[in-house]
Amino acid sequence: MNNKIIVYEHCWFQGLSREYTSDVSNLVVENFNDCVSSVKVIGNPWVAYEHTNFDGSFQVFEEGEYGAVDSNDVISSLKLVWEDLTNPQITLYEHSNYQGNQLVLRNETNLCHGYFNDVASSHKVQRGAWILYEHGNKTGYRMLARFSQDVPDYGHFNFHDKLSYAVPLKPGKTGISAVVLWDKKEEHVQSVVIDSISSVNRSSQERTFTTEMGRDYETSVTESFNFSNSTQISWGTSFGINVEMVKAQSNFSLSNTFTVEWGKSNTRTEKKSVRISLPNTVSPKTKLTVNVVRKQVSVKVPVKLIITTGSQHKEEYGEYRCQSGESITTEYDEEKI
Repeated sequence: MNNKIIVYEHCWFQGLSREYTSDVSNLVVENFNDCVSSVKVIGNPWVAYEHTNFDGSFQVFEEGEYGAVDSNDVISSLKLVWEDLTNPQITLYEHSNYQGNQLVLRNETNLCHGYFNDVASSHKVQRGAWILYEHGNKTGYRMLARFSQDVPDYGHFNFHDKLSYAVPLKPGKTGISAVVLWDKKEEHVQSVVIDSISSVNRSSQERTFTTEMGRDYETSVTESFNFSNSTQISWGTSFGINVEMVKAQSNFSLSNTFTVEWGKSNTRTEKKSVRISLPNTVSPKTKLTVNVVRKQVSVKVPVKLIITTGSQHKEEYGEYRCQSGESITTEYDEEKI
């Protein structure tokens, strides 16, 4: 998944637009300065600055669509928030240069409800990126606090003893691409007799085999996917697995994509009825046996999952399985008596 921002000339995504996947220090060069009125963001958040070179007041846009920005026609530079935002942590210090009492935050916090309101004078960001607000209703002066950009003295920003609210920025939605490792596929084929119909003709004339013209049998194809026990995929995340290869190689009647969602059973069974024709007659002095044979095919193949959250990429493995019993045939056995 790409991290991108699309900026529009007018509200509600109208007029001219520009799409960016990396920092833009000067929208004047892009012929798009002071004209942004609506925004779409995919992936990690972006920071939009009032002036070029990432200066002046700022707005933060997390993943989503913004039909009208708060400050219309004032954006002159854009910066991508590249940090891993999945497990944020910031340490606030009572005094400058990281001295005095300290408070560790890992989630959105209103400091007005505790002992550290209007106390902090410096901070260190261990993970993620944060917006620090002057007031408990998220108004007033704001500071963007990012990993590896520690601030030893709030006095440079006239922010001593004023911090009241802290918000960690959220990562973009998790995207998953599934790579089926066909070269490691395991396949097992077995033929099983599921029915046997016999008729004995002791006469010297042909006789009708049975009063039935045919019989119906149920077939099925079952697909399933198993996550690893240590999966880090968020509950409810879904993705598709392209199973066209197993369909072609094993002659399954499958849709080309099997959809998986963490938190569900991830098992799908398709059933249908197949009619098998029976012979019309039995030869004289003959015992005719019709065996109905089902070809059962089991396929097991590992799947590599590439998990993208914002700017971060991780890999883990799962397993796709398919059991098919949809191939049914007949075998005739004649025995003279």
